[in-house]
Amino acid sequence: MIDLHCHILPGIDDGAPHLDVSLQMARMAVEDGIHTTACTPHIYPGMYMNDGPGIRTAVSALQQALDDNGIALQLVVGADVHLVPGLTEGIRTGRVPTLHDSRYFLLEPSHTTPPPGFEDAVFNLIAAGYTPIITHPERLTWVEHHYEAFERLVEEGAWMQITAGSLTGAFGQRAKHWAERFIIDGHTHLLASDAHSTGRRCPRLSDALECARRLVGEVEARRMVVDRPQAVLLNQTPDQWPPGEQRKSSPKAPQGWLRRISALVGS
Repeated sequence: MIDLHCHILPGIDDGAPHLDVSLQMARMAVEDGIHTTACTPHIYPGMYMNDGPGIRTAVSALQQALDDNGIALQLVVGADVHLVPGLTEGIRTGRVPTLHDSRYFLLEPSHTTPPPGFEDAVFNLIAAGYTPIITHPERLTWVEHHYEAFERLVEEGAWMQITAGSLTGAFGQRAKHWAERFIIDGHTHLLASDAHSTGRRCPRLSDALECARRLVGEVEARRMVVDRPQAVLLNQTPDQWPPGEQRKSSPKAPQGWLRRISALVGS
């Protein structure tokens, strides 16, 4: 399996705080059947001031530490990118790294508020020749009232990545419901760990893979953790790996929490 979203680099964002934790996370990934991991620290001006050259240096150093400790995990460069002015130019110049120098990159929307002009900005990135991979849409507080926007983005060529822990219930029933909805509706391209530690948010994919198998079958579930991630690393065109077909029915939202969330975020 290939994990395209992991905060395993030591001490440069809110993931592994030091090398010992990075090594523990790497061992957990290998034990779970993961052979390649994308190191994806946040790039968020004003909070996480990472950039392409710095991330590459950190990845090289961690790979050396893994090799020295006999941990058979291959690392590739990436970043968890926020939508800010100048993003396209940042990608073009290498200040903002894509996944393994491909056309694909992780794009993390605001968790609490739909970014102004979000759809237009994503469309412009696609028009510039890149494929944004929207990370954890199922965990956004505003997904209930903007689910159709994500459907339109998929139609335009964006990819969707669901967090493994959402499928297994680690982020609660709300995230689990929307993770299942994205998958059953045929709007999910990838599963990834979005791991930050060796605890609740650890680098495991196998449990979520089993959940996905139950929802969409073996072939499509495998595509989410093997085939499409490999296509990203090989920089294959996204139209070679469309999302799965929509299933006959989507899970219905539990009424109690949906009313509470609706009251919180407004209509």
